[in-house]
Amino acid sequence: MDVNLFDFELPQERIALRPVSPRDAARMLVVQGEDMRDAHVRDLASCLRPGDCLVFNDTRVIPAQLEGKRGEANIGATLHKRLDLRRWQAFVRNAKRLRVGEQVDFGQGVTAVAEARDEEGGFTLFFEGEEPVEVLLERAGTMPLPPYIAGKRGVDERDLSDYQTMFAREDGAVAAPTAALHFTPELIAGLKAAGIATETVTLHVGAGTFLPVKAEDTDNHKMHAEWGSISADVAARLNAVRAEGGRVIVVGTTSLRVLESAVGEDGIIGNWTGETRIFITPGYKFRAIDGLMTNFHLPRSTLFMLVSALMGRDTMQAAYAHAIEQDYRFYSYGDSSLLLP
Repeated sequence: MDVNLFDFELPQERIALRPVSPRDAARMLVVQGEDMRDAHVRDLASCLRPGDCLVFNDTRVIPAQLEGKRGEANIGATLHKRLDLRRWQAFVRNAKRLRVGEQVDFGQGVTAVAEARDEEGGFTLFFEGEEPVEVLLERAGTMPLPPYIAGKRGVDERDLSDYQTMFAREDGAVAAPTAALHFTPELIAGLKAAGIATETVTLHVGAGTFLPVKAEDTDNHKMHAEWGSISADVAARLNAVRAEGGRVIVVGTTSLRVLESAVGEDGIIGNWTGETRIFITPGYKFRAIDGLMTNFHLPRSTLFMLVSALMGRDTMQAAYAHAIEQDYRFYSYGDSSLLLP
């Protein structure tokens, strides 16, 4: 498909640089079929039915943004995929000043060697020493805010908590599963009181997930692989929800990608662990999910293509036009949408 079909104009002032407080005070555009209405995240229980189940991603964001030196050259690195205990693939800024075999000093006693260069201009970085890489990152790294935020302000202490969901448990993401940033313990308690269940899966979100598609045709776009997992117990409970007439509502496109990677042709979700490159565009047949709660996404992005596949491209273009007109806040720290096909 022509990538231009998924383009739209977004005023820069619609991009949120901070989340609202409290988190569940964010606005939420409810799109059901072709109908839409304005609500707030705190209204979520009234938008769902008893017996429904919300599925969250329990990945935890690591401080994967590094700034260092190779000699006199400034080198920036954003880790996006773990290869083994000491090796990570990284997007590198000022990569022309770095060659295979050279060492980058990221300060705080943290150094890494550029072991190999990939076809997209990034590097495999080998972190030296005996301390776990997670310890090194806590010392020298910062939270990897998306460029549309980091380009407008510096990363600060607030982001350490703001850019982490209440479900964060499994270290490994280099971008937050932002749909779940809106949730609070009070909101979860209200949902459970309303008969709405919750489950968690894991997808370690990579930085490539949020990049605009540079190809002119979706057939020519290559997705970055991301590691995910769903346990047999969670899969069984989700299958039971649907068998009993409830709906599986995924919170975030990351949770969606896990379930759609784990489901069989028969619509049964199984336990699954592995890498997924699933790329969902209009025409895709959803088998595992009945709805999606998600933030507002970049134009020409794989995520806007995904929501267009779920709801229809014309419906989502109209929904986004409404959100822009009504001053909804966009992207990672922005407002939410509840999409019910």
